[in-house]
Amino acid sequence: MFKPAKFQGKKACVLGLGRSGIAAARLLAGQGFEVLVSEEKKVSTLSDFDGKIEVETGGHTAKVFACDFIVKSPGIFPNHAVLKEAKKRKIAIFSELEVALAFVPKETCVLAVTGTNGKTTTTSLLGEILKEYGAACTPRRNTYVAGNIGAPLSAFATQIKAQDFLVLEVSSYQLEDSTFFRPKVACLLNITPDHLDHHGGMDKYIRAKARLFKNQRSNDFAVLNGGDELCATLVGAVKANLAAFSALPNHPLKTDVFYDGDEIIFSVGHRLRPPQLKGIHNVENAMAAALCALSVGVPAEIIQRVFQRFEAMEHRIEPVATYKGVSYINDSKATNLDSTIIALKSFEKTPKIWLILGGRDKGASYEILLPYLKTYVKEVLSIGESMDKIEKELKGQMPITRCNDLKTAVQYAATHAQEGDVVLLSPACASFDQFKDYEQRGQVFKQLVQELISH
Repeated sequence: MFKPAKFQGKKACVLGLGRSGIAAARLLAGQGFEVLVSEEKKVSTLSDFDGKIEVETGGHTAKVFACDFIVKSPGIFPNHAVLKEAKKRKIAIFSELEVALAFVPKETCVLAVTGTNGKTTTTSLLGEILKEYGAACTPRRNTYVAGNIGAPLSAFATQIKAQDFLVLEVSSYQLEDSTFFRPKVACLLNITPDHLDHHGGMDKYIRAKARLFKNQRSNDFAVLNGGDELCATLVGAVKANLAAFSALPNHPLKTDVFYDGDEIIFSVGHRLRPPQLKGIHNVENAMAAALCALSVGVPAEIIQRVFQRFEAMEHRIEPVATYKGVSYINDSKATNLDSTIIALKSFEKTPKIWLILGGRDKGASYEILLPYLKTYVKEVLSIGESMDKIEKELKGQMPITRCNDLKTAVQYAATHAQEGDVVLLSPACASFDQFKDYEQRGQVFKQLVQELISH
């Protein structure tokens, strides 16, 4: 466990110059630590650290091992050579999340959400519920939303007060690095194949997700998807008060809430109308957020008010425009196969979708998409590094056009789509082959559509 007092006066090395690395370096420097930031890639434009933080880019040098502890950015592979060497030398390694939490008061109510899909929507919805509730409390309780969404926790950890709410979206990367993480409320939405290249297989990916519950106690709360078979296998390890949800008619676990097609009905008697979001998966996201909020005392009427005004998240089955009778939908957040399946199932069962698929592959087989492609898709438009693999695994089963990049795919779809069709960006891949992140990919898609309309 990272204890600031134990390491005070010692030198920290922050591995990685991404958002979480920059925030962690600034946090530690602001608390009086000497800090080195070490970035493997060559970076020409460096963050402004006011000369207080030493930075090296273009590779890790021996300076890393002269530090007393290391803060690992979540995207760095666990078997990275620098981490292996640091372990040999018995240099302490901490996650950015646990370092940041060390500066948050222990009394803060921490709620954590993870899952392969739906994390951002559920975290945002829960954050909005707690903001409304906290504003009505006396004294007022502020709500902070951080982690894998928006700003890293390190960016504002020292601002948080003991009575506040802290809602964290946590990824499998963050969980695998967090040995002592103990949220008051832990929510697991689902588990499907993702990040297998990073974790080295499905078993390790599941173990990373299961860490969410590892340190919880009997006075904490656990919320999980009772309709997800992999989630259900983790129940035996849960020591906290358990609540399960599912919008499906059949589920492995007894659930505390169900959906009648109109309302979400809770075993304790509450009846809530879910937000007006597309897809049954968003009903489950609402169930999860409501169970988390109820567990910390939020009245049902506040949850309902937030449900009524909550709108779809950007880059998540987001309508962009309708042009010449063709709908353009941005689902750039679909960075795994299951996310793409969820997006496809949000449409009518008729093959009218021109699906833009591809990017940086994450290790799973595209063959799992075939039943859904045949039901919903007219043609697959492949882009990015994964084009060869997509063509190999779907060959002869679906019409595929090799487009290479997003601009070509949008232009091709606009030329061939007919009135009533849908052009859907739901790539099932990471974006890092051609874009900074999924957000930039989605923004570029929306710009391309607007350019199409304006010409």
